[in-house]
Amino acid sequence: MSDPEGTVPEQDPPPADVPGGSGGHRRFWSARRAPAGLVALLTLLITGAFLYDVAAVRAHRSALGWRRELARQLAERPLDDIWVLTGAGVATALGLWLLLLALTPGLRALLPMRPTDPGVRAGLHRDAAAMVLRDRALEVAGVRSVRVRVKRARADVRAVSHFRELDDVRADLTVVLDDAVEGLGLVRPPSLSLRVRRPGRKGR
Repeated sequence: MSDPEGTVPEQDPPPADVPGGSGGHRRFWSARRAPAGLVALLTLLITGAFLYDVAAVRAHRSALGWRRELARQLAERPLDDIWVLTGAGVATALGLWLLLLALTPGLRALLPMRPTDPGVRAGLHRDAAAMVLRDRALEVAGVRSVRVRVKRARADVRAVSHFRELDDVRADLTVVLDDAVEGLGLVRPPSLSLRVRRPGRKGR
């Protein structure tokens, strides 16, 4: 709708798509600054050295010793030489590592939350989610201590109860934690894995 002066108010652009999904359901992707910077630096050094040597040869100077030695080694060493196989293995491992970084989102500790605004994406750290579940679990009568570990698809809860029947404590914890997991607002709420036990010896 236009304002009285006939101008149209600006609207926020839609969020850009990135690999890994669409809308608020996609995972957060790491920028991979350290691997990208390392690859860029190595590429700059290697290409710079070769370009300098090629320019020197074009200027009627002799090629640098390292390039002559490299050419000789590549020409004389057989393919089954241990150093050739080692170099090929290292290069293959490095390439596979870079491909893995390029094809995986990273930021595994950040869980996507359900979008409440088309232009805003929110995420919840696993440690923060575990803290919320732990605090809610400690509110249940009979619970002495709780350990919570939140993964991408599951929340492992280990509780110690020093009074009340374990079945009653487990039932109350299930109700409270199911409500807490839903209240986290995650796109994919983790399933609950709950175990309740009595304190061990010396109160452990």
